[in-house]
Amino acid sequence: MSGTTTAAVRPRRRAAGTGAGANRWVVLVVLCVSLLLVALDATVLHVAVPAVTEDLKPSAIELLWIVDVYPLVCASLLILFGTLGDRVGRRRVLLLGYGLFGVASAVAALAQTAETLILARALLGVGGAMIMPATLSILRQVFPDRRERALAIGIWSAVAAVGAAVGPLLGGFLLEHFWWGAVFLVNIPLMLVSLPVGRILLPESRGDGSSPWDVVGALTAAGGLFGVVLGVKRLGGGEAPASPFTLLPLLAGAALLFFFVRRQRRLAHPLVDLRMFRRPAFSTSVGCIVLAMLALVGLELIAAQYLQLVLGLSPLQTGLRLLPLTVAAMAAGLAGARMLRRFGPRRMVCFGFCLTAAAVLALTAMGGTDNAPLLLSGFVLLGFGLETTLFGAYESMLNECPADQAGGAAAIGETSYQLGAGIGIALLGSVMNAAYAPHLRAVRGVPQDASNAAGHSLGEAYDVAGRLGGATGAALRRVARDSFVHGLHVTLLVSAGLLLLGAVMALRLPRVMQCAEPETAMEAVELPAQREVAEPRVSA
Repeated sequence: MSGTTTAAVRPRRRAAGTGAGANRWVVLVVLCVSLLLVALDATVLHVAVPAVTEDLKPSAIELLWIVDVYPLVCASLLILFGTLGDRVGRRRVLLLGYGLFGVASAVAALAQTAETLILARALLGVGGAMIMPATLSILRQVFPDRRERALAIGIWSAVAAVGAAVGPLLGGFLLEHFWWGAVFLVNIPLMLVSLPVGRILLPESRGDGSSPWDVVGALTAAGGLFGVVLGVKRLGGGEAPASPFTLLPLLAGAALLFFFVRRQRRLAHPLVDLRMFRRPAFSTSVGCIVLAMLALVGLELIAAQYLQLVLGLSPLQTGLRLLPLTVAAMAAGLAGARMLRRFGPRRMVCFGFCLTAAAVLALTAMGGTDNAPLLLSGFVLLGFGLETTLFGAYESMLNECPADQAGGAAAIGETSYQLGAGIGIALLGSVMNAAYAPHLRAVRGVPQDASNAAGHSLGEAYDVAGRLGGATGAALRRVARDSFVHGLHVTLLVSAGLLLLGAVMALRLPRVMQCAEPETAMEAVELPAQREVAEPRVSA
C-alpha cells in the first residue's frame, strides 16, 4: 500500500512543477482578468450614484449602504475566504467567487428597489472576498522563483491600478448609452468566459489539508473586521466619534478581534499563524501597506474635491487630471521587479515613501488658481512613489509567508490595504475639517446656523452662499474656498509626515533580495490536466 502511494505522489509532483512552469504566464493572465473585474466594480458605481438616486429613490442611509456595503463586506471576509482556500483549494474558492460575482451582478443590474441593490452589492462583496486573496495566493504558488514572482506581482498590481482608474470612465461611458444597471451587466459575459477558462487553466493548490479549519475563528475575524471597518467608515463620513452608531461597532469589532488573536495563539492549528508577525520583514511590510494607504487614500478624495470645487473642473476633466497618477503607478508596477533586484526591499520601499512624501510636499504649492504643470508632475511622482512602496511591501510580505499559508497571508495584506484606506479617510478627513471649518465662523453677516452648515464641506458652503446671495454670499464663497485650500495644505503636511514615518519603518526590511526558494514551494500545486494524468497511475 505504501509503495503504491509513493509511486503515485512522485510523478504528480514532478508533473506539477513542469506544468506550472510551462503555463504560469497563462495563469497570470487569467488571474489578472479576475483582479480587473473586482477592481472595476469597486469604482464603477461612483459615477452612477446620481442615476441610481433618481431611479430607486433611496433614503440617505440606503444610499450610503449602496455605496459602502461592497467594500465593507469584502474587507470583512478576506481572512475567512483566504484561509478557507488554504484548506479546501484556492482554485475552488476562486471559481465559486466567479459564479457568485456573476449572479450578484445580474441581480444588481435588474434591481427595482434600494434594498435589492444593497443585497446584490453585499453578495458582490462576498464574491470579491473569494476572488482577491485567491488570485494573490495562486500567484504565490505558481511562481516559486522569487525573481519571476516579483515581475508577476508587478503586472498584477499594475492591472489593479488600471481597474481602479478605468472604473469611473467605463461607468460614464455606459451611462451615456444605457441605463445605470449596465455598469453591473458588463461583469456577466466576462464571468461566463472566466469560469470555464479558469476551470481548465488554473492550477488547484492548497496548504496542509490535515489541519481543521477554525470555523469559530473565521466568523470571529469576520465579525470583528466588519465592526471596525464600519466604525472607521462612519468616522470617515463625518460622524461624531462619540455617536453610538460609530462607537459601538468600533468597540464590538475591537473586542472580537482581541478574542480572535487570543484564540489563534492557543490553537494547535490556528486559522492564521500569528507567528508570521514575529518575522520583521512580514510585520514591517504589513505596517508599510497600512501607512501608505492611510496617508494617501483620504488625500486622493480631497484632491478630487479640490479639482472640481476650487478649480471648477468637470468630473471628466477631473478624471483626466488624475489619470497620470494611474499611468505612473502602472509604470512603477512593471519596473518594480527590476528595481527590487537592483536595490533590495529596504531601499526600494524607503525610496517609494520618500518620493511620495516629496510629491505631497510639492503639491502644497497648489492654490486657488490652476497650475497644470505642478499638478501633472506632482501626480506622476505620487503614483510612481506609491506603487513602488506597495509593490515592495506586498512582494516582501508574500516572500516571508510559508507557501501553505499563502491565502491567509494574502488576505492579511488585502485587509491591511482596506483598513489603511478607511482609517486614512477618517484621519485626514478629520484633519481637513479641523483646519477648514473654524475660518467660516468669522464671515460677517452669515447666520450661525448657516456658518455651521457651510463648515460641513466646501460643496455645502457653496450651496449656502448661493442661498444667501449678494455680497454676503460672495464673501462666504471666497472664504470657504480659501479655507479649503488652507485645510488641503495642512492635510498634505500631515500626510507627508506619515509617509516619512513609513520610510523609517521600512528600514527593518531586508537589505537585499534573497532569491532562494524552499523545496516545498510548489508542493500542493496541481494543474487540472495533470490530475487526469496522475490519477490513472494511482489506480494502476
